[in-house]
Amino acid sequence: MQRRTALAALCAATVLVATAAGLATAVPEQPAAPATAAARYDWGTPLPEWSDEFDYGSEASPAVPDQAKWSLAGGGAGQCWPGHAGNGRRCDKNTRVVGGLLRQTGEANGDSGWLASKFGQRYGRWEARVRSQPTGEDNGRQYHPLLILWPDSDAWPEDGEYDYLENGAPGEGCAEAFIHYPHDANAPVQQEFAQRCGVDLTQWHNIGIEWTPDHVKGFVDGVEWFSFSGGANDVRQCIQCAPSMHQTIQLDNFYGGNLQPAAYEIDWARVYTVDGV
Repeated sequence: MQRRTALAALCAATVLVATAAGLATAVPEQPAAPATAAARYDWGTPLPEWSDEFDYGSEASPAVPDQAKWSLAGGGAGQCWPGHAGNGRRCDKNTRVVGGLLRQTGEANGDSGWLASKFGQRYGRWEARVRSQPTGEDNGRQYHPLLILWPDSDAWPEDGEYDYLENGAPGEGCAEAFIHYPHDANAPVQQEFAQRCGVDLTQWHNIGIEWTPDHVKGFVDGVEWFSFSGGANDVRQCIQCAPSMHQTIQLDNFYGGNLQPAAYEIDWARVYTVDGV
C-alpha cells in the first residue's frame, strides 16, 4: 500500500514525454509562473506603512479607509467634492473597507468613490488586485475604474500622470492604460496608449506598474503588457521624467448624472521601492 501511494504521488507530479526509442520518461512538471509582478520580478517586500491589505471592516460594519495611509474624498469622513471635470461628486461615503477588500461604488446620481495614498516617491513599483462590474442596467453612461500615479504637486499636465489601468466601463474584456508625458500646459495632451485584451475585468486581476529612471512598464497578472521610455521633444519631457507621484484609486464620472451604477473592488494595494534610486 505504501509503495502504491508513493507511486501515485510521483505520477501526480510528473508528465510523460516520448523518447526517440518510443518509450516514455517521467519529467517533473514546471511550476506555474507567479501571478504577480512582485513575485515574478523579485520586487522584495512591500512597504508595510503604505501598503494596505484591507483586512479590516466588514459587510455589516464598513470601515473608513486607514487615514494614516489614505486621503479621503472631500477631505474627510462624510465629505464630498466635485467629481472628474466637475461631473457628479467624489464622496467619502462611496469608498469603504468591508472585511478583506476595499469597495468603491458609483451611484446613478453621479456620486462615486475616490482615494489617494499619502505616500509619494519618484520612481517605484505599485501593484493592486482589482475587479469591477456594473450593478445596474446599461444605459451607455458608465463609470471609469482607474489606478493612477498622480503628481504630488497636483500640477497637470506639467508633471505627468500614469493611468496604468483606465477603462471606459467596469468589467470590460480589455485592460487599457494611458501614460501621460510631463508636458507644456498649452500643448495638446501628450500620452501613450496600451491595451491588452482577453482580460475579463469582472474577475480578479493583479495590475502593476514599474517606474524607473529608464522606463515605465505595466503588468497584468505578472506579465508585462507595456513599456515606454524616452520620447522627449520641444513640448514634453521624457515619459519617465515625471517628479514624485502617489497612488490614487478612482471610479470616475464622465457624464454628470443618470449613470449606470457600478462597483470597483480592490483586494489589496502594495507599494515598493526601486533599489539604488
